[in-house]
Formats: sequence, C-alpha cells, structure tokens
Amino acid sequence: MKINELLSETGIELGAVVGSKDEAIDKLIGLLDAEGCLSDKAAFKEGILKRESHSSTGIGGGIAIPHAKVDAVKKAGLAAMTVPAGVDYQAMDKKPSDLFFMIAAPASGSDIHLQALQRLAVILMDPAFKKSLLEAKDKNAFLALIAKKEAEKYPEKPAAPAQTEKTAEAKSETKPAAKYRVLAVTACPTGIAHTFMAAENLELKGKQMGIPVKAETNGADGVKNPLTTEEITAADGIIVAADKNVDMARFDGKPVVITSVSAGINKAEELIRQVVDGKAPIYHHAGGKGSARAEEASGESAGHRIYKHLMNGVSHMLPFVVGGGILIALAFLIDSLSGVHGGPNFGSTTPVAAFFKGIGGFSFNMMLPVLAGFIAMSIADRPGLAVGFVGGLVAQYGATFANPQGTTAAADIVAKTHTVSAGFLGALLAGFVAGYLVLLLKKLFSYLPKALEGIKPVLLYPLVGILVIGIIMAAIDPLMGLINIGIGDFLNFLNSTHLSALVGIIVGGMMAIDMGGPINKAAYLFSTGLLTNAAQAGVSASSAAVSYRIMASCMAGGMVPPLAIALCTTLFKNRFTPKERQSGLVNYVLGLSFITEGAIPYAAGDPIHVIPSLMVGSAVGGGLSMIFGCQLRAPHGGIFVLPTISNPLGYFIALAAGMIVGAIVLSILKKPLPKEVYDAEPVAGDSDLF
Repeated sequence: MKINELLSETGIELGAVVGSKDEAIDKLIGLLDAEGCLSDKAAFKEGILKRESHSSTGIGGGIAIPHAKVDAVKKAGLAAMTVPAGVDYQAMDKKPSDLFFMIAAPASGSDIHLQALQRLAVILMDPAFKKSLLEAKDKNAFLALIAKKEAEKYPEKPAAPAQTEKTAEAKSETKPAAKYRVLAVTACPTGIAHTFMAAENLELKGKQMGIPVKAETNGADGVKNPLTTEEITAADGIIVAADKNVDMARFDGKPVVITSVSAGINKAEELIRQVVDGKAPIYHHAGGKGSARAEEASGESAGHRIYKHLMNGVSHMLPFVVGGGILIALAFLIDSLSGVHGGPNFGSTTPVAAFFKGIGGFSFNMMLPVLAGFIAMSIADRPGLAVGFVGGLVAQYGATFANPQGTTAAADIVAKTHTVSAGFLGALLAGFVAGYLVLLLKKLFSYLPKALEGIKPVLLYPLVGILVIGIIMAAIDPLMGLINIGIGDFLNFLNSTHLSALVGIIVGGMMAIDMGGPINKAAYLFSTGLLTNAAQAGVSASSAAVSYRIMASCMAGGMVPPLAIALCTTLFKNRFTPKERQSGLVNYVLGLSFITEGAIPYAAGDPIHVIPSLMVGSAVGGGLSMIFGCQLRAPHGGIFVLPTISNPLGYFIALAAGMIVGAIVLSILKKPLPKEVYDAEPVAGDSDLF
C-alpha cells in the first residue's frame, strides 16, 4: 500500500492557523473524520493523548506525527497540515512545529497499511523533502511531491528471474556478508512512526559519518531487518533506542547504549560516536556472569525500577480485580432485589446471585498470585513467573510452618487452625522476593556445566525457586498477618471515632493530585488492597465494612475531578475558551464512568489553579462518602455500580457536593478571560470532544 492511498485531498489543510498543541490535534482529527476514518472522535483523541503522554510526537525539525492505533479507527488513514507560523507542539528540540501528519491505525484487522505509514516516517527525515512540502502551492502538488519521493525511496522492483539451485548457491558463496560497525534496535510503544524514523536517522547519520550502521525495527507488524548472530559478534557495539522491552539476551557481553527512541531520532550522531569511541558500557544480561540488568546499564534509578515492576504486576492484576469485584457486587444487588438484605449467605442466597458470586470469587481469588507472579516476571523474566505465583498463593492462604495448608476453608476459622492471610501486602512482598530470588538463582546456576543449560528453566529454577519462596513466605506470613490485623484494628478504631472522615478526605484528595500518576495509583492500590483483604476468609465483618467504605471514598475522589471541570465549564463559561467549554461536556460522561484522566488536559494547561481546586472537591467527596457510611464492594464502575453501593443516595450527595465545591473553587481561582477570547466562535472543523 502506498502513502497516497491513505491520504486524500479531503485530509489535507495547507496554511492552517492554530494557536496551541490541542488545537492542532483537534484540527487533524477533524480532517481524519472528514475522510471517514473514525467511528468515535473522542475515543480516538483519547488514544492520541495517551500516546503523547509517553513522549511528544513532535520529533523536532518542525515535524510532528501524532498517531494512535485504537478501536475508534474504522479504516487506516492519514491527515496532513502545514502551519506556516508554527505552533508549540512541545517538540523534542523545543522549536515550533510547522508540518503535521496524523496517523490513524485500526486496532485489529489487516496491517497492510503499516508499510505506508512506515514509509512516511522514513521519507520525512529528508529536510529538503520537508521544505518542499511546506512550499507546496496546493493539495495536488502536495500529493504529487509525496508520490515522487516515495517512488524514489521505494522503487517498485521487477520480479527476479528464476534461478537454478546451483546458480543461487554459487551467488550466495560469492557475496560477502555485510560488515556493520554499529548495530541498533529501535522500538516505540505503538510501533508505527518513531520506530522507523529512529532507524532511518541512525542509518543515515552513520552513512554521513562513514560508519556502517544497521538498524532492526520492532514495529507494530513485528521485527524487521533483524540483527544476526554474526553481525552482533562482529559489531563494535549496539544502540538500543526503545521505549518498550526488546530482546536483550543476545547482547550479553557487548558494549550497549540503552536510550529512548526519541534520542535515536534527535541524537543519532552522539549515540554512534559513543559506541565507536568505546564509551558504551558492557551489557550483562540477567542470568549471565555478573548479571547487571538492562535498567542498571542505562542508569535508571532503583526507585523507578521498583515502580515499573510494581506497575507490571498491578496492570495484570486489575482485570481480575475489576471483573471479579463487579460480579460479586452484582451478586449482592441480585440478592437485594430478591428481598434479602443481610445474613451470612448474603450475595449467594438466590441461585443466580450464587453463580455471580462464585464466578466473581474465582476471579477475585486470582488477583494476589497474579500480582506477585507478574512482579517477579518483570524482575527476572519468565523464570520468575511460577515462583511469584506460588509466593502469592502462600501469602493469600497464610501458610506457615505450623499450618502449611493455610486458611483454606471456613472450618479452619472455627477451629482456629489458621494463620491470618498475609493478603495484599504479603503478595507484594512475595513478588519482589521471588523476582530477586530467581535472579540470584540465575547467577548461581551460571557456574554449572553448559550441558545443564537446557534444564535450568524447566527444572532448576521452578524447583529450587518454589521451594525457597515457600520457606521464606512461611516464615514471613505470621508477621504480615499481624500487620494486616493491626491495619484492620486501626481502621476499626477510626471508624468508631470522628476520624473516619479524615481517611476519606486523604484518599479522595490523593486521587486528584496527579490523576493517573503515582500518587493517584498509590491511593487506588491502598483501597483495592483493603478490598482484597476484606475478601479473605477470617476477616471480621466490621473490618470488611471499613475496607468497603474506603473503596467508596476512593472512587468518589476519582470521579469528582472531571465532573467538577464539566460543571465549571457549564456554569462559569467566561473562565474557558469555546473549545474548552465544548470539550467539558464529555467530562460529565468520563467522570460518571470513573475515568479521572478526563481532567488532565485542563490540569496540564493551568495546573496552579486547576489541581488545588480538584483536590478540594475530591477531598470533600471522599470525606462525605465516609461520613455517610457508603460501602463499595467493586473496585471500579462509576455510576454504573451505584445500585450496588450501600446508601446510594448518600453517595450521590457526596459526589454532587464534591463536584459543586470543586467547580466553585475553580471559578474563584481561575480568573475570567477577555470577552473576545471566551466569546469567540469555535473554529470550523475542530473537534468538540476530548
């Protein structure tokens, strides 16, 4: 597929006037929509903004290539725009961007369009070509320039004549293998544009420097131009310019520079020089002698590595938490609708409720081993998975040396033959212990004879690792159980005093500080961790109730920011531009759906006024939820799980109060705009959605 098969005159605007990055994105989305590429502009923009959150797609040199691969794309397409005056797109070189291409790629289906998108990314690296596009007199000329450049860079090759086996063999014998001094691997999260631009720039810069460079791309359609073992052995060193994981084991013992994909685009000469001058550190893959991790080689801080490992476990755990938790909440709702409102079998009295609770319970009970397993896998690769899973299960059931079976049934509770579950905190600890345990085993087993290499992953790592993690967790579980009991007692104490509202205020306020960042995630993990512990056998009804109340406060705190933004744009119009007011309407839907990120564009544009206002509103919502005794057994769902919340009217009041307070505080802190700004007509074609 050629580039111009994805780009038409309808999707091009020359000489556009835009005043901000957000306006540029909206203009390009409008062009794609006019081409019939999108089924949901709001969802597509969400995908664009998510990609921008990794790093700006303003790659420098005046070029920006925003892109997203999401379900909201009906068919692959391109939009192009020139902005003669330039616009601040937060480009990597801090300079204005004046040439834009927006790429829309469908999340599923054929990837035939990716070739055209990759070609576009490559040909834009030619400054003379970029200049000619800016000077194009009309849309036809713009398209003709692209077609000409693509034909030059990627000429159509005639079919090769048939060869006899003997001729082919002779040809392969006489052709010498290419010698590359520097090798590179490039990869970005979506694998559409930056991956190929970094590869092209590294190879071009190497050619200019007289240093042969070969770049492997890890794109959306798989690995292309792969590095061979012979090339890796012969090369002076390797540049890994990637924003996602790539195969690193093959580089063990070689000089390796590990950096971001954006550095591959903007700092190619510096990276190549680092390799050829012998300044690249030697990389030792985990499992080899002297097993330093890739992150250590790149200078990544220990705190950030731990956070990444934790988020890997959490991201895999959340589907089990959300799916199972909502099914369990629905079981309680079904029983309530059937006239059952309590008792020891509440949630499983009717057959339908029992089915929902059973299936939800299976999912819910998987969360701790999944959390521990994927933390361990992030640390030690695949050998850590089984060891982490088992460590999480040992923590979940509270197994000890005195009671190796742990708490497995209600009868154990009655007989008092159990140890209290180590719960969420125990599973966290088990994941990290398991991961670093397997790294230690890899180092120890690296001294074994090479003949035993094949049995390490299938026998030695799981056998020794599972045994050792079992011993460690059996020793730690009693202590973790006591910590959980202490947390439960402390929360019960707060619940019996006027301090209970303080917990809701703190948790709710934390949800609005960075709206999806580390502080927000810390509050959410704390709440879901208590929700997890509440589901364990042996937890008292009063302790479980407090956990459910904190979960309700957490969700209230996360729902308030977009709702407060939406209300403020509705009631206090003169604080916002027409585009901000239009986009604010969508935040009603996002807020009711517990999608806090809807408030991020407003917070990013005016953090000094917006973030404190939203924190106050979220704190009010979380605190009132605690005061009203609202309980939530599901970790997500927003307004859609309102019927499952105890005291739904009180919860609605808490949300409304938080929304109103946040909107009023924002209206006070945010001064009115000049009349000509807030009263201006929206630019035609702009998207009215975030």
